[in-house]
Amino acid sequence: MFLNNYHQLKSKEIYVLILLILFSAFIRIPIILLYGDTSLEHEWGLLVNNLIEHGKLVYEIFDNGYMLPNLWMPPLYAYYLYCFSFFDLEYQNYILLILLSQMLLASISVAVFYKINKLFFSQKISFYNSVLFSIFPIYIYASSQISSISLQVFLMMLFLYFFFQIVDKKNFSSIILFSLLSGLLILLRGEFRIIFVISILYLFLFFKVSIKKILLIFLITLVTVSPYLFRNFIIFNKITLVETVGYNLWKGNHPLAMKNSVVEGLDFSTERDVKLNEQIDALPKDKFYRINRNTVFLDQAIKNIMSEPMGYLIFYVKKAISFFFITINPQDPRYWNPLHYLPVLLLGITSLIGLILSDKKSYKFNYLILIFFLIIGIFSMVSILPRYKLIIFPFQIIFTGVLIKYVKEKFFAN
Repeated sequence: MFLNNYHQLKSKEIYVLILLILFSAFIRIPIILLYGDTSLEHEWGLLVNNLIEHGKLVYEIFDNGYMLPNLWMPPLYAYYLYCFSFFDLEYQNYILLILLSQMLLASISVAVFYKINKLFFSQKISFYNSVLFSIFPIYIYASSQISSISLQVFLMMLFLYFFFQIVDKKNFSSIILFSLLSGLLILLRGEFRIIFVISILYLFLFFKVSIKKILLIFLITLVTVSPYLFRNFIIFNKITLVETVGYNLWKGNHPLAMKNSVVEGLDFSTERDVKLNEQIDALPKDKFYRINRNTVFLDQAIKNIMSEPMGYLIFYVKKAISFFFITINPQDPRYWNPLHYLPVLLLGITSLIGLILSDKKSYKFNYLILIFFLIIGIFSMVSILPRYKLIIFPFQIIFTGVLIKYVKEKFFAN
């Protein structure tokens, strides 16, 4: 009897997961066909074209013909795009295949998100949360753009799922998959290194995962990222993934950015930025160019902050609040489409209430809260683009689920 009920529940869950995947894919296909990108542009176009033409991950080629090995962009998404070139399709079909693959990743992410929700809520609330995640306008639109965000959300959902699998089962397969996903996320987003370290510390301190398993996770993750680390050490004599911390910190802590609450880059009307630009122009165009350039920006960012620490602290808090709720002065004019900003603002409000109502004694839920605020804290140090909201949407929807559960139990228990 018990086995029959178990199999029935598993079969029902499989149907729900398939339904969520098919529904998510169905609503994204028209958006891809109508609004999808039609080419690889900017940094992704440069990286992939150089991989195809020269067989090297190169972001820029100097006037003397020197191809500078990439230290500007994390490598994973460039290789992801490059893999689709093996099909030798016509260019537009190549782009369409990439977008359809991102649609598939987004659809599977919704199903994984449902599994994560089941750890905290009933099947019904988990389903509602997953549908909400699936139909969020910015998430639907993301699949139609050549951007690493769809891959990042996909890997992040799997990362969270296998984190909790380690907690519940502590089995070897979950440890391996969690570690591999950690490595891939580090290769996709440089700041994920911080999230990874905090996560394994949390496993050790609060879930009492043995030190042997923690070391195993660290080792497998290191092995996953080691080919790229080794490549960079051979070329640059430095163990590094990217050299953008200084630039990103400067871009998010610039006098003009603080003044207008946006990031606008160099302001050539100021003597400070003229000198900065002269410093960058004077850098030798050799293999250490990106490393030296990053140092110049880092030094300037520190000088900016130290010149007006209280002002930049207030600016940091403003960025954190806007990331949680809604950006007041976005650079992209499409941001103020009601289909975008109204759901974003509403979710910010409901997730805040859910956070207040959440069970602070749950180590699992506290982990989600910790990672949520860690992400906000990291991104608020630099500049926040509208698409970055997708990184915290899953957390905010789960927090909103707490509010839904509370209202249901408070007013609809009978």
